[in-house]
Amino acid sequence: MNVTITPTAEKFIRRMIRFNAGSAASGFRLVVTTGGCSGLASEFSVESAPLDGDSVLECNGIKLFLPAESRLLLDGVTIDFADTPMNSGLTFIDPKAKSCACSSGGPTVSSVDIGTIGHKH
Repeated sequence: MNVTITPTAEKFIRRMIRFNAGSAASGFRLVVTTGGCSGLASEFSVESAPLDGDSVLECNGIKLFLPAESRLLLDGVTIDFADTPMNSGLTFIDPKAKSCACSSGGPTVSSVDIGTIGHKH
């Protein structure tokens, strides 16, 4: 599986694990689905261990817990993090995705808003 995580996304993921009282065994569970015009939709959480059916992908000491569908959709994708006045969250740059009529061309970029994140207690 070929996934690239940018330094900005890596920093965000490390921060999420730390803020959610993650231990050395904890990981970032990323569930990705197809999502209309934007290409991909996702949800994420910090988990103490992978759930049944998850595979673990380690990148620079970060553990990503990925269900089967997420692994298929993320192959060849670059995971980035954007923080702009219009959007804040993970973005997925997929060079193999087809753009739709409302797109300006180029790779498809999808994002998930960090405002929907809840903290575990």
